[in-house]
Amino acid sequence: MTATRKRDRILPVCVVVAAIVAIWYGFTVYLNAPWQLDVYEKAGRDWTMTDLVRDTMAQDRPVLPAAHQVFQEIWATTVEKRITSKRSLIYHGWITLSATLLGFLFGTVLGIVLAVSIVYSTALDKSLMPWIITSQTIPILAIAPMVIVVLNAVGLSGVLPKALISTYLSFFPIVVGMVKGLRSPSAIELDLMRTYNASRVQTFWKLRWPRSIPFLFTSMKVAVAISLVGAIVGELPTGAVAGLGARLLAGSYYGQTIQIWSALLSAAALAAILVMLVGLAQTIVLRSMGQRPEGGAT
Repeated sequence: MTATRKRDRILPVCVVVAAIVAIWYGFTVYLNAPWQLDVYEKAGRDWTMTDLVRDTMAQDRPVLPAAHQVFQEIWATTVEKRITSKRSLIYHGWITLSATLLGFLFGTVLGIVLAVSIVYSTALDKSLMPWIITSQTIPILAIAPMVIVVLNAVGLSGVLPKALISTYLSFFPIVVGMVKGLRSPSAIELDLMRTYNASRVQTFWKLRWPRSIPFLFTSMKVAVAISLVGAIVGELPTGAVAGLGARLLAGSYYGQTIQIWSALLSAAALAAILVMLVGLAQTIVLRSMGQRPEGGAT
């Protein structure tokens, strides 16, 4: 990649990030100002705009913490804490990540199986697909407590209930993407396989499956991110003491908005890393198959 292409790819991202940070700081002053002005009034203190801007960005429990406060908290709870410490974001992130990956694995396998069944069975296509779509209209916040309670009643707790909630969210994009991918071969290509007297199994492995791989990886990028959301949601109704969801709960209980935002940004960073890893796997697999990654589904 030439320097010009790198610049053209990096510069827009930097501009967007700079704009977000500027807006963030602007809202920090705006949202934290009422409380700070009340403090000035009670103290009978004269103030300037410079004082107001500085003090709104240094509050212990701000309505909206400044960006540097959040990153200082992330640094303090990652680099400056032992991984085994219950105040370490790495410790909590690993607990959430374990449920995320397990749920993502279950969701991917389930989604592929359902997609193959739908493509090869007209009855399942007409009966199962509408229910799969309908299942995603039910709010996950309504389902999560029921899943946790039922599984705890039968003696299942820990990672598995959270993983099943992640599975519920992540299997849907896999199903939709794989159905589209398995049906992507053209009529001419299918006629050619019949001309070769290929069986349905041979047609699947030689034609439908290779053509569906780009669609599968595109769906997996969505699924792995939404699987992380499912794992965090699964921690919220249980009063969990570990995990990124637990950090969010603890922060909301005690009004620690800086802690809440640090957990949110950590979750976002974790999701971005997972998506990049899936993208890297996509590049490796497609190149090994002789395909260009850019030629996949978008």
